[in-house]
Amino acid sequence: MKIGALIPIRLASERLPRKAIMTICDRPIVHHLLDRIAACRHIDDAKNIVVCTTTDSSDDELEEVVTEYGASVFRGDRDDILKRFGDAMAHFEFDAVVQADGDDPLSATEYMDLTMDRLLESDDIDIVTVAGVPLGTATKSFSRAAIEKVLASYLTTENDTGFIDFFTKTGVCEHVELAPTGEHHIHTTARLTLDYEEDLQFFTAVFEALYQPGEVFDLAAVVTLLNGQPQLVEINQAVDEEYWQRWHSKRSLKFKDRDGNVRDIDG
Repeated sequence: MKIGALIPIRLASERLPRKAIMTICDRPIVHHLLDRIAACRHIDDAKNIVVCTTTDSSDDELEEVVTEYGASVFRGDRDDILKRFGDAMAHFEFDAVVQADGDDPLSATEYMDLTMDRLLESDDIDIVTVAGVPLGTATKSFSRAAIEKVLASYLTTENDTGFIDFFTKTGVCEHVELAPTGEHHIHTTARLTLDYEEDLQFFTAVFEALYQPGEVFDLAAVVTLLNGQPQLVEINQAVDEEYWQRWHSKRSLKFKDRDGNVRDIDG
């Protein structure tokens, strides 16, 4: 079985363009995320970490930054992340993948390990996700069978917002959801995803407090820091409501159910 990792990223973000190659602690933000995925025990070679970006020339610089790290790049459809994933899995011949989002430089390595462990326990499971950890830290693991089922049923090709719902809310995949392993991974108000300038300020403060070259600090260290310095959480709290309003306004997803009926994904 060949296991890899997929990260969807494009530089032409509406709110914070080129954020993946902005620097924190003198390194591109995407390198910090790649560190966390490379630390997953199921990833034995950085070349099996694939940044799935677009064929737009605006993403040429992203490809350079990613290959400089030693990871791989797959370039595909601009808006259809699901097709990018399917084409990338076929190209790299992955049987299963860990999936982290490019906006989440504090994606939790612990849950990359745990979701893939659970996925590999049974051939009947298609995808394993995590609920209850801070926004921007949860990761997923899914099989080749999962993406094939989704690609056979999805209809919305502009799916960069909410694409994971095709796996978890349509009934086409066998889905398992994990809970946090303990209170040390829970923070109910922290916002750990990168979309606004305030988020960049937040991540800069966290990395400056915890980052040591050559090491990957864990989710427990982040939660401990935020509990001890609650003013950090306030840095980007004001943008959270706007973030969710925009997310819901952009998310419009259609699929064919097992009976062939066209349906909207609820949520």
